[in-house]
Formats: sequence, structure tokens, C-alpha cells
Amino acid sequence: MKRQPFFYWFTVPAVVLALAFLASMGAIIQYSFRKHIPGSLDVGPVTLENFERLAHPLYFSVYLDTLLLSLYTSVFTLVLGYPLAYVMVRARSRWIKSTVLIVSIVPLFTGEIVRTYAWLNVLGHNGFINSLLLGTGLLDRPLQMMFTPFGVTVALVHFSMPIMVVILAAAISHIDTDYEKAAASLSANPIKVFWKVTLPLSTPGIVSGFVTIFAWTLSAFATPQLIGGGKVNMVSNIVYQLGFASFNFPFAAVLSLLAVMLTIVLLLVIYASTRRLEKMSLH
Repeated sequence: MKRQPFFYWFTVPAVVLALAFLASMGAIIQYSFRKHIPGSLDVGPVTLENFERLAHPLYFSVYLDTLLLSLYTSVFTLVLGYPLAYVMVRARSRWIKSTVLIVSIVPLFTGEIVRTYAWLNVLGHNGFINSLLLGTGLLDRPLQMMFTPFGVTVALVHFSMPIMVVILAAAISHIDTDYEKAAASLSANPIKVFWKVTLPLSTPGIVSGFVTIFAWTLSAFATPQLIGGGKVNMVSNIVYQLGFASFNFPFAAVLSLLAVMLTIVLLLVIYASTRRLEKMSLH
């Protein structure tokens, strides 16, 4: 079989990255079975104590909060991102398309830390929202939005929105408009055309965007660290605290390993549960 041009240029880097990933996972697995020596960077003999600590309610609640925040972020990003992607693809005005594209994509060119600090100025006690509400007399005291799941979710939605819009826009742009025209010719109003034709045909993009944002949010660190302020912790924050505050690398490795396994299992469940939906959208 004839090799395509630049075949090895793409294959070799992928193989190198795969080997690096496997080596990293091997190191994490190895550390997870070693005993922590307080006050030392060295690890002790093989033990199962690290896995026994997972039964503590604290770590269960952290994983539950991580899953819920990831779910909230995926849902709200999808609900808010779909109209933007639809307008960006289907709007007749080039000016409107360009505006939506700029508004949606520009945040990608801003660092995560910068965007998170911007939300500190918006959600804080003396931030933009509270200043506006207090100035108009709608509130007598500032709303508590910092260090809450709500604040973390808002910042994560803003952080994830560009990726969701790009994925959905790609899916919508591949829909053959002849199907929509055929539905309209059969006396279907625009709402029914969208609900019965456009939305089902864009299901692959919806599923891809939801899964991508969900998996991405599971590993979020900077946003919950700054907006949560230690009161809203996700798995990455606990791993950081254990690894770099108490140097308990073995237990941090266990939490990391469990997070990777949980991500894989959830992605498989989501993929299996949406395959039928994707097949329905193609008929």
C-alpha cells in the first residue's frame, strides 16, 4: 500500500506522545502503591493504605463536586453556545457572522489565569455585578458569588464556551439545508423545522461538544483554585494540595489515577448512551 505524503511526520510525534503518556501513567501507578514518609520526598515500601484512604467522606464529596461542576458546565455551555454557533453559521449578514465569531473565539487568545482574574473583578463583593445592583438599589448587601459553586461554574462556562461554539458550528455547517427546505415545503414552520430537522442532524456535534467540555472540566485547576478560594475544590486542587503542600505524592497519585479511570468510564458511558441518539438523527 502506498504511503500518503508526510505519513511519518504525523505518525512519529503521535507515537512519541503516546509513549510519554504511558510512561507518565506507569509512574503514577508505581507511586500509588508506595508508602508516604512524612517530611520526606522519598517514598516507602509497597502498601495499599493509599487506596484505603479513598473511603474517607471528604474525598467522595470532592469527586462528587467535580462531577456536578463538570455536568453543570457542559449543560450551560451547550445551551448558551448553540445559539451563537447557529447564528455564526446561518446568519445572512457577514457583519453579524464576524461579530459572533470574534466574540466567541477571542477568549481563546487570553490566558486562563487572565480570564479567571477578570471574573474576580466581576463576581467579587466590590465587583461589577454587585456594584451595579447596589448602585441601582436592587440590593442592600452584596451577593456572595465568589467562593461558591455558582461562581466557579460561571467562570468555567466562559472558559469552555469557545471550544463548544467551534464544535457546534462545524456540525451545523455540515447540515444539508435541502432537508430544511423540504420540511418547510411541507408546511413546517421555522420552529418545527429547527426542532425536527436541524437539531437532530446536529446531534453528533452536540455529543462531541458535551463530551469534550465534560472531560476538559474534570481536570480544571486554575479556575476553581482562584474562584473557589479553597471552599470549592475539584480533584485537581486536592491533588495539588497533597503533592505540593504536604508532599504526599503517593496519595496524590492515587487520586490522579482514580480521576483518569473515572474520566474514561464516564466517557464510555456517555458514548454508549448517545450512539442510539446519533443513529436516530441520521434517519
